[in-house]
Amino acid sequence: PRDSRIGTPVLNPWHRKDSSGRVKRAWVIPPISVSENHKRLPHLLVQIKSDKQQPGGVIYSIKGPGVDEEPKDIFSIEKLSGKVYLNTMLDREKNNRFRLKAFALDLSGVPLEDPTDLEIVVMDQNDNRPLFRQKAFTGRVVEGAAPGTFVMKVEASDADDPETDNAALKFSILEPKARDVFRIDEASGEIRTAEVALDREFSMEVPENRRGAVVGRVPVQDKDFPGSPNWLAKFTILEGDPEGAFAIQTDPLTNDGLISLAKALDYEERNRFELLISVQNQSPLELTAPKPARSLATARVRVADVNEAPFFKENPWKGSVSEGAPPGTQVAHCHASDPDTHQAQELWYSLASDQDRWLEVDPESGLVQTRLTVPPRATFPGGGYAVRILASDNGTPPLTGTATLSVEVLEVNDHAPFLLPAARELCSRGDGLLLTATDEDLAPHAEPFSFRLGPTPMTGNWTLSRTNGTHVLLRPQGEVPEGLHVVPLLLSDSGNPPLQREQLLNVSVCECDEWGSCRIQVAAVAGAVAGLSFGALMVILSSVVLLLCLVLLVATWERARRQAFRKGLLGGSQDDLRDNVLNYNEQGGGEEDQDAYDLNQLRNPDLFPPPSPLGKPLRRRDAPYAFAVPQFPRRMPSCPSDIEDFIHEGLEAADSDPSVPPYDTALIYDFEGDGSAGGSLSSILSSVADQDQDYDYLNDWGPRFRRLAELYGN
Repeated sequence: PRDSRIGTPVLNPWHRKDSSGRVKRAWVIPPISVSENHKRLPHLLVQIKSDKQQPGGVIYSIKGPGVDEEPKDIFSIEKLSGKVYLNTMLDREKNNRFRLKAFALDLSGVPLEDPTDLEIVVMDQNDNRPLFRQKAFTGRVVEGAAPGTFVMKVEASDADDPETDNAALKFSILEPKARDVFRIDEASGEIRTAEVALDREFSMEVPENRRGAVVGRVPVQDKDFPGSPNWLAKFTILEGDPEGAFAIQTDPLTNDGLISLAKALDYEERNRFELLISVQNQSPLELTAPKPARSLATARVRVADVNEAPFFKENPWKGSVSEGAPPGTQVAHCHASDPDTHQAQELWYSLASDQDRWLEVDPESGLVQTRLTVPPRATFPGGGYAVRILASDNGTPPLTGTATLSVEVLEVNDHAPFLLPAARELCSRGDGLLLTATDEDLAPHAEPFSFRLGPTPMTGNWTLSRTNGTHVLLRPQGEVPEGLHVVPLLLSDSGNPPLQREQLLNVSVCECDEWGSCRIQVAAVAGAVAGLSFGALMVILSSVVLLLCLVLLVATWERARRQAFRKGLLGGSQDDLRDNVLNYNEQGGGEEDQDAYDLNQLRNPDLFPPPSPLGKPLRRRDAPYAFAVPQFPRRMPSCPSDIEDFIHEGLEAADSDPSVPPYDTALIYDFEGDGSAGGSLSSILSSVADQDQDYDYLNDWGPRFRRLAELYGN
């Protein structure tokens, strides 16, 4: 059965059914397995139950090694539930199994069942290293033994469970030199000779490019007293080292010969050496001693190939590019070589110190080209630019070679020479003017300059005399009248191809004082016109004329717009006039002809308010919405002397009044056309003869015109 609450096997060790269905006593239960080094503690192992349940419950207990016997407290059980727990980590190499007794008691301590065996098996883990049974193993083999000859057997043991793979051993030889001479059986540990027969030559290996490295030892035997001069040996390399790449010295402690590298070796040039070495005593033998045979030995040295850094055949690598060159222009093709010719390796390129980042390199080909437009040559100190280029391989470990790419920025002839200054003064009795030219380019696209007079009639009175590569003397031929003279000059540089500029030199000829200064300053030209060519002057004049035409067109359009705006204030029809002014298109009438107009609006304005569909006063088309309608009628001044202020206030109210039209102030003025045959209607401009006019009729026009009658009446 299984306890569904905790998912742990529940063992009922006291009953078992046979084939007849009867219940028999079962004293043995299957062993419980647990892995050694289990770290999650306490760990639930099993739960046991008795089918003889009592009203008060059953009390469970366990006894044996790991509980109440050494090692104690490894296992424990919950008395009421029967759950058995692991409390500490187990070590299979110390205890591989535990045999316990389980008990079921009632509350008074009386056993309900006979005790049963509870066996716990500890599972092995690979937690032990194999150990050799002795520190050194000694074997012997005769010289010239056939391949496969038995030499010795090495033995080792492992503390893990021998029934599992955790204790399975595998033997191998670590020393590379020994692997070429001997072979070992991986399972048994037997060592036998390799495929090549043994001889007394000593086989050695040394990595390339390791000057001073020890290659190997040449052991010797001498029966004299160790450490005495008669015991010390002296070694000599007789053959196999024509370039002196090896050296051999005597080890004073062991008397062995130490072979070392006097020079670095190159695997790609030579990878094998065979040295013939002789040995003799440092002290000569006694005359009575027998003469031994000459002691010789052969040392075969193999050079090991190691990864070497790529290198550039040229350093610094040189390239060039013209200033102003566009992106993608080729600068140089840097190529590196890998000295490891016997290793299949790939190289890739990169830039290490491109501060301005206007260069880029193809990582596969090493082609260096521009990434941005090349700046002017003048921005580079000395006209050059240096950048480090790297070549890296994919060897083990990966190595990198470095070279310097020196880029020369070439000068381009992209500027023509010009005079400086472009306006000069010449005394009428002077010998001439020394003209100076300059060029924004550098050599060889600058000086020496070429000076010529322009092919125009105005240059007939002048001559040029070359002074040096940058100066020329301009002289008049005969007398030249005072005033402004424009002399066209043609200047060209020494570039390839040369560039030419046509420049107008403004010469002011004047009478000079004793210090050589003009008495009357004659302006050669104004501002930016100085020194311009004829074509440039025509462009400027054309631009000025075009600008004037545009200004005139804009002024005409603005005037027409204003006239249309004024006419729109009173509407599009002449019949919409609300003033007591006669229509000029009609003849006759005069002041007495007032049939076309209703003067009652002027006499009684309160009875005839202006029409408005919304019950509000009409507003002019140009009236701002924020303006408030003035309050009418205005109060008349009490004193006739205040009429001037009254009129000005009325005009100001008319200008700011948004309603159309005002009824007690000055009327809206509008353009009435030109060339009217009628005279002015304003009494202000009336002649002296108008002073006899009778204005009493104004009293009949209402209270607003009585004041005028008082002012202009008697």
